[in-house]
Amino acid sequence: MHNPSSRRVAVVGAGHAGANVAALLRQRGHTGEIVLLGAEKELPYQRPPLSKDYLKTALPATELLIKPEEFWNEQGIDARLGVVVEEIRPDDDEVVLEGGERIGYDTLVLATGAEPRKLDVPGAALGGVHTLRTRRDADALGAALAPGRRLVVVGGGFVGLEVAASARHLGSEVDVLEREDKLLSRVAGARLAEFLVAHHQRRGVRIHTGADVVRFEDRGDGSVGAVLLADGRSFPCDAVLVGVGAVPSDELARAAGLLCEGGIVVDSCAQTSHPRVYAVGDVTRRQLSLYEGSFRLESIPSATEQARQAVAAVMGLPAPPAEVPWFWSDQFDAKIKIAGLVAQADGCVRRGSTSDGGLALFYFSGRRVVAVESVNAAAEFMAGKKLIAQRAEIDPGRLSDPDVSLRELTGRG
Repeated sequence: MHNPSSRRVAVVGAGHAGANVAALLRQRGHTGEIVLLGAEKELPYQRPPLSKDYLKTALPATELLIKPEEFWNEQGIDARLGVVVEEIRPDDDEVVLEGGERIGYDTLVLATGAEPRKLDVPGAALGGVHTLRTRRDADALGAALAPGRRLVVVGGGFVGLEVAASARHLGSEVDVLEREDKLLSRVAGARLAEFLVAHHQRRGVRIHTGADVVRFEDRGDGSVGAVLLADGRSFPCDAVLVGVGAVPSDELARAAGLLCEGGIVVDSCAQTSHPRVYAVGDVTRRQLSLYEGSFRLESIPSATEQARQAVAAVMGLPAPPAEVPWFWSDQFDAKIKIAGLVAQADGCVRRGSTSDGGLALFYFSGRRVVAVESVNAAAEFMAGKKLIAQRAEIDPGRLSDPDVSLRELTGRG
């Protein structure tokens, strides 16, 4: 077998995960061909700002780019944008593009991401009903936001709340409709959810839980004019954002016979069930060294970690150390950071008071720290992340006592 560093690598998907794989291959000394295939015509760009600074028109499109335009040519990366991959053929080591062109490879990396989950109710196809995944989506949504305009956000997850904050910044009226009885029901604890409800309400966002959407109503011209709930309440609007989660874009993998279980199943090296095919980013499902079970994580840190894993495996380099999963969100002046998995906890303590009206919550399984949630509390977040990585067992009472220093708790004092 020839040198791993000279193999031809094809990367399907030019989002953060795929672009990082291509860039890291060159950074680590890969000399073979790299073909990066992206369905969007735009150069690879960051998605997290789409619901925040970009939507608020505080960030120009050029600053979204993951790498400058000249990077791809300078690094000898064949970035083919605006192309659709129709089929992958792992046993033949080739990718088939729409139109029939075939691209051979020695190693394939799938970074196809996820798509916004559709809301299957009457009126879902009306004009003015938006989802948010691409820069074009953000441009269309942003055009609907202005002082006095009414936005209804369906879904109280991070994307929905970020858009709600951005829309209020732009002067729009905002109602958030969440079907469950609390915000962030899949990813955060009750205390953080309560904190964010109050944080948004103080800034004029109206939040409604237990809100089951059954119809988008036509204003009479083919565009949405109201959102109707199962209990009969109606919310007049000029635009709607549907933010009810995402589903993995694993159709190519499933059609090719790769193992998929709510995402492409990969191991700790980002390898799929086929030895020459890897997968990274939001499309994957994997086990985590610190937690029981398998998970599909939607975050830039997770995508970056898997890019490192895949590149090391492709090049025959030592595997990088496992990382603590973490996430972030900016909403108004609240900088939210979460490390670990709250769902694995059976207890929670709050650590004293923090500056700027912040919040620091530490989650335990027995006496082991398994997660931390923080708002404007960077030191507490970093300490919690370290405790999770250490598999530290701590008396919860000591952690909640502000007189016990973080340095002492993490073993640095």
